[in-house]
Amino acid sequence: MNRLKRRTFLKGSLATGALAIAAGSGLLRPTEVLAASWPKDAFAGKDLQSAIQALFGSSDTQDSNAIDIKAPLQAENGAVVPVSATVSLPDVEGIGIFVEKNPSTLATAVSLSGASAYYSARIKMGKTSPVHVVVKSKGKLYSAKKTIKVTVGGCGG
Repeated sequence: MNRLKRRTFLKGSLATGALAIAAGSGLLRPTEVLAASWPKDAFAGKDLQSAIQALFGSSDTQDSNAIDIKAPLQAENGAVVPVSATVSLPDVEGIGIFVEKNPSTLATAVSLSGASAYYSARIKMGKTSPVHVVVKSKGKLYSAKKTIKVTVGGCGG
């Protein structure tokens, strides 16, 4: 009976050791697998239209009242600005939040699969700017925007 427990322990120890060696030598790189779907070109977009084009494959958007943006009118700390979007469009495929005057226009994005959508994130804003929420629904792009004033220390700016 003790032999069986000892063998199980030794097999587990050898397997754990082998995985540790493989991970340490760089054979296992889970970060590369997770980053495979990273929208690199969209985050590299320097203007609104090119970022939307890179993320969704088109930049042809139409304004929509079906997108409700909740965000402060004035953000005292541009490093952490809460923005949420409630979308009443059917079969939402993706949502992107873009800050027009940021060096990297795309702030955040999420891909969905035919869902009713609510998306919330805390974004970074360098200065006062329009924030655009672009939603892909049934193959078409819809957008809404809201201007958020960023102040330094709450003193205006």
